[in-house]
Amino acid sequence: MDLTRREFGRLAGAAALAGMLPKTQAEGHSIGWCIVGLGRISMGHFMPGIKEGNTGRIVALVSGHRPKAQQQAAMYGVSDNAIYSYEDYDRIADNKEIDAVYIALPNGMHAEYTIRAAKAGKNVLCEKPMATSVADSQAMIDACRTAGKKLMIAYRCQYSPIQLKAIQMIRSGQLGSVQAIESSFGFNIRAGEWRLNRKLSGGGPLMDVGIYSLNACRYLTGEEPEDIHANSSVIDHDGRFTEVEENVGWTMKFPSGIVASCNTTYGGSMNGFYRVHGSKGMIEMAPAFSYEGNHLHADLNGGQQVDMPETEHDPDQFKTEADYFADCIWNNKEPKSDGEEGLRDMKYMSQIYQAAGLPSL
Repeated sequence: MDLTRREFGRLAGAAALAGMLPKTQAEGHSIGWCIVGLGRISMGHFMPGIKEGNTGRIVALVSGHRPKAQQQAAMYGVSDNAIYSYEDYDRIADNKEIDAVYIALPNGMHAEYTIRAAKAGKNVLCEKPMATSVADSQAMIDACRTAGKKLMIAYRCQYSPIQLKAIQMIRSGQLGSVQAIESSFGFNIRAGEWRLNRKLSGGGPLMDVGIYSLNACRYLTGEEPEDIHANSSVIDHDGRFTEVEENVGWTMKFPSGIVASCNTTYGGSMNGFYRVHGSKGMIEMAPAFSYEGNHLHADLNGGQQVDMPETEHDPDQFKTEADYFADCIWNNKEPKSDGEEGLRDMKYMSQIYQAAGLPSL
């Protein structure tokens, strides 16, 4: 069965996203976003997603580089007095236009700026990984809970129609009983990247892109791993990997018996993908974790084939993510990828590091 883009859009968009997008909106109100950290993901993807969406607007910016912030402010209609530095960040409490903050800082700064946002009375959408330690992750949850504010971790893949279609195919039994999953994601990192600084990143490729494979195995199975084994290595002794690992490979066994094998690297090109093997066939997403261009293919028993190219284009995934969080705020719903979801991945990554003989988180 070769589905057209139109058919895929109908199936994945209508069926898989049913119940996820905003249903109601406060009269004459949209979500006012404060963007914390003006880097590649915020300026290149999330902010354009807000601009293209219907649920929010950018009303404030936080940056250590005021000229860059002023340039972005001019693009999005943000007033000059709504540009904050990291030192006066707490003044966002006085800005009633701000409903939520989007935190796109290095991992080691997530906890501090999430907790400060909660104390300022703001909802928080924080990029993954949620922090660099299990303790900091719990502190983020506690701070938002005490303040009565929402905390969502930006697992955009969990809201993407093509990912939801893959989950639906598995849950509906089209693959029969799932036996095994393979997944990988990595790239050849440039020297000097902040991700190579352990204080800022918390770890190497596992924290950065390996988390996609970890989280995918969990949302594809709908289970939590109960047995984890891992190895790590540094192959390129060129000065990049004095603080973080270069390679990590790990296996997981789930309660149903499903086994998963995952790899991540900072030493070479490893296009993010996953493959799910079942008793009635196989599905593969390759690429699986890109901002656009993801592609789902399935070979099912009897020769049936499914070919589904992604219909979304960057920054649609970020728009969908922001729209979903807006719905949670307006209707007082707990996000699917809440702080507890982020904490679970932090605990599993800590176990992976420990099994690989590296410091736990």
